Amino acid sequence: MLMSLNKKLILLIGITIIAAIFYLFVGLDPDIFDYQLQSRLRKTLLILLVGGSIGTAVVLFQAITRNRLLTPSIMGLDSVYLFVKVLPVFLFGIQSEIQTNIYINFAITLMTMVVFSLILFEGIFKLGHFSVYFILLVGFVLGTFFRSITNFIQLIMDPDAFLAVQSAMFANFNGSNTTLVWLSGIFLIVLVVVAYRSAAYLDVLLLGRAQAINLGINYERVIRGVLILVCMLVSISTALVGPITFLGLLTVNLAHEYMRTYKHKILIPVTICLSWIGLFVAEWIVENLFDATSEVSIIIDLVGGSYFIYLLMKRRQSS
Repeated sequence: MLMSLNKKLILLIGITIIAAIFYLFVGLDPDIFDYQLQSRLRKTLLILLVGGSIGTAVVLFQAITRNRLLTPSIMGLDSVYLFVKVLPVFLFGIQSEIQTNIYINFAITLMTMVVFSLILFEGIFKLGHFSVYFILLVGFVLGTFFRSITNFIQLIMDPDAFLAVQSAMFANFNGSNTTLVWLSGIFLIVLVVVAYRSAAYLDVLLLGRAQAINLGINYERVIRGVLILVCMLVSISTALVGPITFLGLLTVNLAHEYMRTYKHKILIPVTICLSWIGLFVAEWIVENLFDATSEVSIIIDLVGGSYFIYLLMKRRQSS
């Protein structure tokens, strides 16, 4: 069984390498070869970081919720991201230091999302109402709250300012600063490694609270640590490129269907590889078939949303 899983993983790694090479070199214009290759190399680095972090975050999140239809975006992080992008433009204008300085903008976005996550979780833990589904409910309510405020601000803001922040609504692999990418990349790699080393705990969490405690797991402490890890992964990756709502949902479920195992030491790398393949293919389609007139997240959300509907219908038929 283990040998079969390893063979599947090796095959998937090979497909991922082929997808990366295909994206890097197919469709290049000979007249601007050097420019396009450098641009694609920069995007490849972003795809590796963001795809790895989002895939890992969703695997962790579904391990503690024990539900393959849930993703961290339901906690309201995407809504907080959009709110942070829109509010400074509305208050200070598109020429303010907060908006034009990429380092300040990134720092404010990241800190706000992390602080929101920590306050959400720590507040719930201190209230003593520990329940994964209670956390999801609170996150969903707060996400709806921030989304409503953001929509209202967009309705009353200046049209030029609205156009300036419209791109923030979609994931963009073009405008990330090289320094920010390297700094964020170090943190993301460390977080993914920590998540992978926690795979054994995730396997136990699938058994449920009572069984995990009986096996010696400090349930609340582990859940708290995993939630903070999820929020850090999602916050950094979203602050880098923007929200990609259905990427994790799509790749995690495909990983389950492909590997047919509960072991997270297998599921995490498989999900990461599938995330990379999906982003490479989507980015190539955007650049070559749509002439960069669309966004990667639109294609990912179209495919992922359709797959999500399929999962809902499949679960309904089986119940």
